[in-house]
Amino acid sequence: MKADPADQERLLELNDIDLGLARTRRTLESLPEAQRVTELDASLVTARAHQREALATLEELRAELRRAESDVELVEKRIAQDSQRVDQSSSVKDVQGLQHEIESLRQRLQVLEEVELEVMERVEAAEQGLDAAEKESSSLESQLDEAKRARDAAVAQLEKERTELAATRSELVAGLPEPLVALYERQRERYGQGASLLRAGVSGASGVTLTESDLREVRNAAPDDVVLCPDSNAILVRTNESGLS
Repeated sequence: MKADPADQERLLELNDIDLGLARTRRTLESLPEAQRVTELDASLVTARAHQREALATLEELRAELRRAESDVELVEKRIAQDSQRVDQSSSVKDVQGLQHEIESLRQRLQVLEEVELEVMERVEAAEQGLDAAEKESSSLESQLDEAKRARDAAVAQLEKERTELAATRSELVAGLPEPLVALYERQRERYGQGASLLRAGVSGASGVTLTESDLREVRNAAPDDVVLCPDSNAILVRTNESGLS
């Protein structure tokens, strides 16, 4: 294949654009801002689960506290009723029986009040735990919102760059011979790069110095011959920097 040396040299620009598009695509696939969103989203799921657990624990303890308060209230009412009966009774035997029962009830009340106090302390601790869990969830929600904004901004910037590169590529391709572009695309698809600058005997695509026999073949090729790099299989673009003189 033959092509104008100027057109061959423009393939280097096309190759740079394609490398830029590839870098943009890789960056989009492994965007740190996107990874941060994923991490925060997972943390928020865990935090919300802890919040639900803390709320369930608190509700159970509040129900337990209501039962303890009810038990205390019942015993207090019983003591009050028995005390009233003592005041109203004229029977020494009945009074003695009631006083004995009151003493037993007071002992029972003391135990119940201790239970009530212990449950109240647990309720207070559970309330603090729920408050901490809610604050953690709220903080993560804020961080997640901020991370999503950062991710969206980064994606928008990369998409803008990709759009601009694609537009420049289309304009460049339109000005090149179709057979040359077709060869470039085929080599790029097969080997990763479609064009390679030969500088001082070194192929830019492979980073390998051409052998003397390869360099001799390149020197013998006409300026408009399309030559492939023996190592990278990309179109080997020759310029004044190639070191062929």
